Amino acid sequence: MREGMEAERSSSMRALFVVLLIVGIAALAVGVIYFTVPVGRLPSFMGRIAQGTGHRSKRATAGVALGILLLAGSLAAFLRARRPGSPAPIQTG
Repeated sequence: MREGMEAERSSSMRALFVVLLIVGIAALAVGVIYFTVPVGRLPSFMGRIAQGTGHRSKRATAGVALGILLLAGSLAAFLRARRPGSPAPIQTG
C-alpha cells in the first residue's frame, strides 16, 4: 500500500514540475519582452501605450522575478519526485 502512495506522490510531483517549468519559462519570456520592446510596439494585451518610447521596467522585473521563483519551485518539485521514499516504519505488536 505504501508503494502505491509513493508512486502517486511521485507522479503528482512530476506533473507539478512540468506545470511550474512551463509557466516559469513563459513568465521569463514575458519579462524579457517587457525589457526589450518599447511600450509603443507591445501587443495591445500587454499594455501598449501609443507614441510611447520607454519600457515597462516594473512589469519586466516582476515577470523575471516570478519566472525565477517558478523555475526554482519546479526544480524543487523535480528533486522531490526523484528522491527515493523513506523506509517503511517498523510495526510492533
